Amino acid sequence: MHASSDHKPMIICISSGKGGVGKTSFTVNMAAALAQLNKKVLLIDGDLGLANVDVVLGINVRHNLRETIEEGRDPASILVEVPPGFQVLPASSGVPEMANLSYEEQIFLTNTLEGITGRFDYVLVDTAAGIGDSVLWFNNWAQTNIVVLSPDPTSMTDAYALMKVLNTRYDRREFFLMVNSAKSKKEGQAVFDNMSLVLGNFLKIKPSQLGIMPLDNSVAQAIRNQRPFYLTHPESKASRAISEMAVALSRL
Repeated sequence: MHASSDHKPMIICISSGKGGVGKTSFTVNMAAALAQLNKKVLLIDGDLGLANVDVVLGINVRHNLRETIEEGRDPASILVEVPPGFQVLPASSGVPEMANLSYEEQIFLTNTLEGITGRFDYVLVDTAAGIGDSVLWFNNWAQTNIVVLSPDPTSMTDAYALMKVLNTRYDRREFFLMVNSAKSKKEGQAVFDNMSLVLGNFLKIKPSQLGIMPLDNSVAQAIRNQRPFYLTHPESKASRAISEMAVALSRL
């Protein structure tokens, strides 16, 4: 798995304005889909205080990123391999202070993470919801920003707020939008068009559409079973949507 030192992975940050829009489920399934395309994938749980990637995947975590920050533990020793062959870097849960790292801790974590990311093709960061410091910082670290939103008006308002902060504070102008839980292609497209119009009017930003994820019973079922629906229900509408989006990302 060792790549040459000049190998640069694509670092993709996946965020949402509000919680409960399916961001973590999308991220773990995207990791599985990219891994099946024979990509070397690292999934970082970037929700430092309320981690749940391990819960969604049903993995037992012995060590996590908190030990890297507090004790200097090598993150390579924390990685957990998950079928079909991607690696997970777990975070801690129920540790609110981890969500508010100091500037020095953020720099230390970035430098430490960059020590292991070079061996991967894709690094997916599943951030906390909202516009907290760690969310903004992970988004600024990444080259590619995906914002997950749903047709729920509060999800759209909060997604706009996140992109506005990233634009005004870090001059981020390129965002991929993924509309989740759409009752139909038409509804998903309307959500994207609406957000696109608002971003264009107020921030002069033209977002890219990553895809539309349909409402699909297999998604909730897979979360209960703690397995990616991409693996348990490969023929489902949701899995087909993830496949298309993985191919789109692999072409960036």
